[in-house]
Amino acid sequence: MTIQLTPQDTIERGLALATAEGADGCVVIVAETSSANLRWANNTLTTNGAMRGSSVTVIATVGAGEGTAAGVVGRSSVTDDSLRDVVAAAIATARASSPAEDARPLVDGTVGADWDAEPELTSVNVYERFAPALGETLKRATKESRWLYGFADHEVVTLYVGSSTGLRVRHALPRGHVGSTGKTGDLSQSAWVGAATRDFTDIDALALDAELTRRLGWAKRSVSVDAGRHPTVLPPAAVADLMTYLFWVLDGRDAFEGRTVFSQPAGGTRIGDTLSTQPVNLVSDPALHGLEGLPFVVARSSGGSASVFDNGLTLAATDWIRGGKLENLMTSRHTASVIGASTVTPDIDNYVLSVDGASGTTDDLVAGLDNGLLLTCLWYIRAVDPQTLLLTGLTRDGVYLVENGEVTGAVNNFRFNESPVDLLGRFTAAGATVPALSREWGDYFSRTATPPLLIPDFNMSSVSQAS
Repeated sequence: MTIQLTPQDTIERGLALATAEGADGCVVIVAETSSANLRWANNTLTTNGAMRGSSVTVIATVGAGEGTAAGVVGRSSVTDDSLRDVVAAAIATARASSPAEDARPLVDGTVGADWDAEPELTSVNVYERFAPALGETLKRATKESRWLYGFADHEVVTLYVGSSTGLRVRHALPRGHVGSTGKTGDLSQSAWVGAATRDFTDIDALALDAELTRRLGWAKRSVSVDAGRHPTVLPPAAVADLMTYLFWVLDGRDAFEGRTVFSQPAGGTRIGDTLSTQPVNLVSDPALHGLEGLPFVVARSSGGSASVFDNGLTLAATDWIRGGKLENLMTSRHTASVIGASTVTPDIDNYVLSVDGASGTTDDLVAGLDNGLLLTCLWYIRAVDPQTLLLTGLTRDGVYLVENGEVTGAVNNFRFNESPVDLLGRFTAAGATVPALSREWGDYFSRTATPPLLIPDFNMSSVSQAS
């Protein structure tokens, strides 16, 4: 008979099997995922549902010549019968591998206070407040001859990490987001809004729809604007579209090896360099209120500045940029020693971008702009030059003309070419930092907060026919 194990049983059984099979060390990671979603189109709720899933990753270490090798094998829906095969495969992979350059002693064992707790679950009940308000917006859109399309998702991932050193830690991580696109009755104009949340109690569907309605109202007038450099207001969501890419390339190893914008031309990293004369700050903290993330490292593979040997390492608040100066890059214990960093600063799954002394909203920045553009969201963002972090992409679902401090119409779409690092040095005004959902990346990286920014010369490199 097949036995379905609890996460804790899976870890204890996996570690015991690894010891019995001759592994020198072992880490077992179990992820239990519970999710629920809503989808709507043409002003009608089309689907809703709930799902559960699980995965197991076994990291086995063995002596290899003068070092230590690691083997990593992951599977979904592992049972007592199949766990033995996963452990054996991880050990076999380790024995067939060369010594790992990032090898370090596994993190010392601690037992979390909630180790014995069951996985946390979500369900469609998480939408108890959101769904009725959504229904009202769908009715209102029909009455006003608009079309609404959107998706709401909520998930809770409960992670368990155990090791042969006695490490036993658990953390449940809720995450949710909603994105909604509105279109005019003739489908000629569209707008998008989105928001991130932990539990949907703070998502106001009526307010999101009111913003969609406002943006579609701006589009009653259409204006053609040529490509070129334009004064442009970026709302927090559009700033997150660009700054998330910057955040992801804060890799210490890549910078040290000369592959990124954070590399010194003569070798080494730019830690300590001034990136902006503006008082810009970029910080991550697993305890950030409303943006809480994992408090310990979970690494299912080694590469760049991540290491499987660091699983369970405690995460702490980290300044990446402080007062415009690059303070830290992401490192594993191994990478920190390679690049000569004084502290180990692993990746953390959230960030806050802020500007000292900044206040006000996107509307306030628009009100202060004589003539320019309001760019609400971007898509299809790709890197052109990693040495400068030059990005390209397209505008989408709402670029608007600003005249004398007011939005006066919708304009055509553009292809843009910009570096978020350059933007941090060129913006001339900023607003208050607020939670912001990136249109491009928010589906899987939503714990972000950014300010609106005014860029005096945002590069709209060509007119695009995308819609």
